[in-house]
Amino acid sequence: MTVLTFTLILLLGSYFAGLLGSLTGLGGGFVIIPLLTLLLNVDIHYAIGASLVAAIATSSGSAAAYVKEGITNMRLGIFLEVATTIGAFFGAVLAVYIAAHYIAILFGVILICSAVITLRKKQNVVNLKKSYLAEKLKLNSSYPEGGKNVAYTISNVGGGFFMMAFAGAISGIIGIGSGALKVVVMDGFMRIPFKVSTTTSNFMIGVTAVASTVVYLQRGYIEPGICMPVVIGVVTGALTGAKILIRTTSSVWLKWVFALIIILLAVQMIYSGLTGKF
Repeated sequence: MTVLTFTLILLLGSYFAGLLGSLTGLGGGFVIIPLLTLLLNVDIHYAIGASLVAAIATSSGSAAAYVKEGITNMRLGIFLEVATTIGAFFGAVLAVYIAAHYIAILFGVILICSAVITLRKKQNVVNLKKSYLAEKLKLNSSYPEGGKNVAYTISNVGGGFFMMAFAGAISGIIGIGSGALKVVVMDGFMRIPFKVSTTTSNFMIGVTAVASTVVYLQRGYIEPGICMPVVIGVVTGALTGAKILIRTTSSVWLKWVFALIIILLAVQMIYSGLTGKF
């Protein structure tokens, strides 16, 4: 494969990664890693490095649009980012000592769990149960949908904070910006509307990924020849995804897109890890 062919495939794949990452709040890493490892035969540690850069780019490309539209819960994002950043740093330190095929299997298992939990949640149910900690920290908010503002409250704030630390650690190990777990925790555990979960996740993943990227950069796993087309592709895709999500009036189809794509990729990663393809 020539350098030009490699770059064009990576650009196109990164565009769709940014598009889907923006719509689902996953950050694009869930496509970038399988694309690089399974299709382009790149070492998984370099793939994770590029994925983390992609997560930063996706966050930069779409987060501003979501904040402007009033969908993102910025106060909640900043609060939870404290936990994910700490977890991401320690996860990245551990990752360099874990065999590649174990990382691939862990990646797949986490994504399958994320899909199942997301689909099991009842559709279009807005949580209005009051939480003392959420009110004290002023985390409850509203978001625009169908020409009106939909108010919601947040549950299990303390538990969600500690689960975000775990999400950050997984981010550092498998390089997905912890977007999958962040969406699942916010949507399923903290009872936040899915549209708000995905946009708040996009707002958060950049900071989480930066904490992990520092470690990967120090270890020499950030390759400019791979990262450059990835960044161009995901930023373009993320901006497209932001325009689509802002105009949508239902999050049901987003859940199915989220679930179907990551289950397919998860099965591929687990199979490759078990058969020693990494």
